[in-house]
Amino acid sequence: MITITATAESLKQAEQLINTGIDTLYIGEEHFGLRLPTSFTREEQKRLVEMAHEKGKKVTVAVNAMMHPEKMKEVPAYLTFLKEIKVDQITVGDTGVIYLLKKGSYGIPYIYDGETLVTSSRQINFWGKKGAVGAVLAREIPYMELVSMAPNLDVFGEVLVYGATCIHQSLRPLLQNYLSYVGVEDQVSKARGFFLSEPKKEDTHYSIYEDTHGTHIFANNDVNLTLELDKLVALSSYNHWKLDGIFTPGETFVDIAKCFVEIKEAFAANLVTTEYLEEMNQKVVKLHPKMRGLDTGFLLLNPEDVK
Repeated sequence: MITITATAESLKQAEQLINTGIDTLYIGEEHFGLRLPTSFTREEQKRLVEMAHEKGKKVTVAVNAMMHPEKMKEVPAYLTFLKEIKVDQITVGDTGVIYLLKKGSYGIPYIYDGETLVTSSRQINFWGKKGAVGAVLAREIPYMELVSMAPNLDVFGEVLVYGATCIHQSLRPLLQNYLSYVGVEDQVSKARGFFLSEPKKEDTHYSIYEDTHGTHIFANNDVNLTLELDKLVALSSYNHWKLDGIFTPGETFVDIAKCFVEIKEAFAANLVTTEYLEEMNQKVVKLHPKMRGLDTGFLLLNPEDVK
């Protein structure tokens, strides 16, 4: 069975996403979660969980930031809050948070989210034995490696099928440091829309912004695996699809989510053909923000070419 998880940027958009038929909302607050479309208040998180549960849907909350000592002291209170509002699961990348989960007996399932580290079945199964119900696969895994990993997985692997890929994060305020160096005062948030270009390659567009977790730089193109979904479905370990709308706002993201829900339903009814995926791919491409490119990321690369 295919499960679709989608980020949400507002209560309104979350409700629209639920109504399209996605299975799980992905939300959180910036203090504990990485690269979210928005940072929800505690009251909003409570309302979102209630909203999702009313429609038989789930909510995953991001607790996947690296928790430095002072922030780690705040994690138990947040986990207590998430338990009280009956969140379905959380994503975790810091082993200290996993320790606190076990020590406090919160009873909250977690998905291991170690970013670029999650590249082998051995590692995923290690965290499965430590209680993880699944793992967020690194974006840098080519298809042939997914094939070799699939039969060895004890828990599911979540695959980004649409959205932006972070290629660098630094705790340092790199963007602010640069602006200070050149003597320019400006915002450094995602809303400002800064991007990097390679020398003599004006078409490159590496989105960059800063928040309380430091500096985040994203790949030139966003991921779109619409044409490759039949390959993922054939490998049953990867039927958890992630849609990330951090750079695809409002109803545009809702409409794209609707395309993937339709594809999910077509797979369930055995109606998927190459022509059908081509048709749905064109819809996604047409809806995608014009200032951002699309490709299949690392999926179709030769593993030998990934350094």
